[in-house]
Amino acid sequence: MAATVWTGRTRQAVTTLGTVTRASHSAVKSHYDAVIIGGGHNGLVAAAYLQKGGLKTAVLERRHVLGGAAVSEEIIPGFHFSRCSYLLSLLRPHIFRDLELKKHGLKLYMRDPHAFTPMLEEGVGGLPPRSLLLGSDLAMNQREIGKFSETDAKSYPEFITHLDKLAVAIHPLLDSPPVDIAGLTGGALRRRMAALRSALPLVQCGLKLGKNIPDFYEIITAPIMKILNRWFESEPLKATLATDAVIGAMTSPNSPGSGYVLLHHVMGELEKEKGAWGYVEGGMGGVSKAIASSARSHGADIFTEQDVHQVLVGSDGSAKGVVLKDGTEIYSRVVLSNATPYVTFKTLTPQSALSPAFIKAVDQIDYTSPVTKINVAVDKLPNFLAAPTPDGKPGPHHQCSIHLNCESVGVLQTAYEDCKEGRPSSRPMIEMTIPSVLDPTLAPPGSHVVLLFTQFTPYSLVGGRAWTDQDREAFADSEEGKLDLDLCSMVFYPPQNIFHGAMSLDQLYLARPLPSLSDYRSPIKGLYLCGSGSHPGGGVMGSPGWNAALAAMADLKRG
Repeated sequence: MAATVWTGRTRQAVTTLGTVTRASHSAVKSHYDAVIIGGGHNGLVAAAYLQKGGLKTAVLERRHVLGGAAVSEEIIPGFHFSRCSYLLSLLRPHIFRDLELKKHGLKLYMRDPHAFTPMLEEGVGGLPPRSLLLGSDLAMNQREIGKFSETDAKSYPEFITHLDKLAVAIHPLLDSPPVDIAGLTGGALRRRMAALRSALPLVQCGLKLGKNIPDFYEIITAPIMKILNRWFESEPLKATLATDAVIGAMTSPNSPGSGYVLLHHVMGELEKEKGAWGYVEGGMGGVSKAIASSARSHGADIFTEQDVHQVLVGSDGSAKGVVLKDGTEIYSRVVLSNATPYVTFKTLTPQSALSPAFIKAVDQIDYTSPVTKINVAVDKLPNFLAAPTPDGKPGPHHQCSIHLNCESVGVLQTAYEDCKEGRPSSRPMIEMTIPSVLDPTLAPPGSHVVLLFTQFTPYSLVGGRAWTDQDREAFADSEEGKLDLDLCSMVFYPPQNIFHGAMSLDQLYLARPLPSLSDYRSPIKGLYLCGSGSHPGGGVMGSPGWNAALAAMADLKRG
C-alpha cells in the first residue's frame, strides 16, 4: 500500500548502545536531602529545582543514559535517534527560562509547515495525487484545504481561533497542583487558607474561558468527531486533525473524551509560538542533557547505572532513602519517584507499608496504549508521489509530521477496531517525522533518520494470546513491507503507557493517577511522585517534576 505513498532504501541496521551520560561525581554519597529515582526529564527538572532550593539532591538512573522517554541513542552506527519521544512543544516556558536551558545547550529547530497528509489515490489528468499541507500561513492553509472543500477553507480560521481560546485557558492548570479538596473541606484555618489559594488557577481558568465554558466542557467530554463534524465536511482535513485526538491513546475519533487529547496536543508553545512543535538538535536527548546540565550547575549529583531496588521506609512509616540493587543504602529526607505509579508502589515500595485498599486502587490504574515506534535509517530522502522531489532535496513537507493512512476518519476507526479485536491494524495510523531534514547532526550527509509513531498495536492478540518472538518478527516484516523498508529498529512499548497512564477523563487532574495521589504526595510520608503519571500528565514536560519538587520543599519547610 505505502509504495504508492513514498519510497526509500534503508541501511543495514546494527544495534549499538547509545551515548553514555556519565555522572558528574565519582561516587554516590550515603546521605542527601533528596533522592530522585529515575533520570527522566521530569526527574531531572525536580532535581534542578530542589538543588536550587538548597537541598542536596541526587538522581539515580538505572540505564546507561539519561532522559527516560526523552533520550537520544545511536542505535544504528552514524545515526542518532530520538528513541521514544520525538517532538518538543509542551516544555513549560517558565521551566525553560528558570533552568536557562538555552545556556545549557538546548537548540531548537522550528517547523513550518508542520503537517502533511498525502492521499493514497490515483492522480487525475496526469496530475500527482492530492495532499494537504498545513502551517502557520493561514492563506496557504486555506488554499490547501480548498483542494478538498472551499467551505472548510472558510471555516478553518475560526476553528483555530476557537481552539486557541480553549487551550490558552488551561495554562494556569498545567503549572499548578490540582485543588486541595481535603484542605478546603477540613483541617485548621491555616490549611484552609492555603487550600483556598490552590483554587486560584481553577478560577483563572474559568475567568479566561468566560462564556466558552460550555464549549470547553463539551470538547473535553465529547468524541472529537462530534466537534469536527460540526465544523468541517472534508475527510482528509477531519482525519488529519483527528490524529491529534487519538495519538498515543487507546481511543478512536468516535470515543468520548478524545476531544481532550486533541486539546492536550495543541496547548503547548515553543519559542513563544502557540501550538508549535519542533525538533531538538541531537534528538530529544538534547532536552534531558540540557536539564541535567542545569541541575549539575547548581550542585546536583546525577548518576547512571544505579538501579534502585526499594524505598527505605522507617518504623514511623516515612521514607528514609533508597537501597540499590547491589545493597548500597542511601539515606535522604525525601524521595521522589520518576517511575510510573505502578512501579513506584508495586515494585519499589515495601507492600507491608501500604494498605490493601491502596494497592488494589493502584492495580486499577489504566496503562493501555496502542503504540509501536519504528526508527529507520535511510540512505536517501523519502519521495512522496503526492509531492515529488526528484532531485532528492528536502521539500517543505519533509519537515512536517507526515500523516499516513489518514485519507479518512473511517481508516482511523478501522485501525482502532482491528486492535480492539486483538489484531495489529491492517492499515495503521502512522505519524512520520524526518528530523534530519532540519538537524544535520543526526545522520551522515545525504542520509536521514525516519521516525514512525504507529498505532494501533494490541497488547494481547486474538483470544488473549501473548505476543511471541515469532509474532514480533512477523509484525516487523509486515510493517517493513508496507513502507518499502529492509531493516529497521522497532520499539514495542511494554504494558505501560507512554504517558505513565492513560490520559482518559477518569485519570486527569484531581484523579491523576488516583484521587488520593493528585497532589504528588503518597501514603508514605516523604515519598512523592514526580513523573508523567502525575498531573498534568504525559507530554507536559517538566510540570510534574516542578510541582512535586515544590510539594516536597513545602513539606520539609513545615517539618
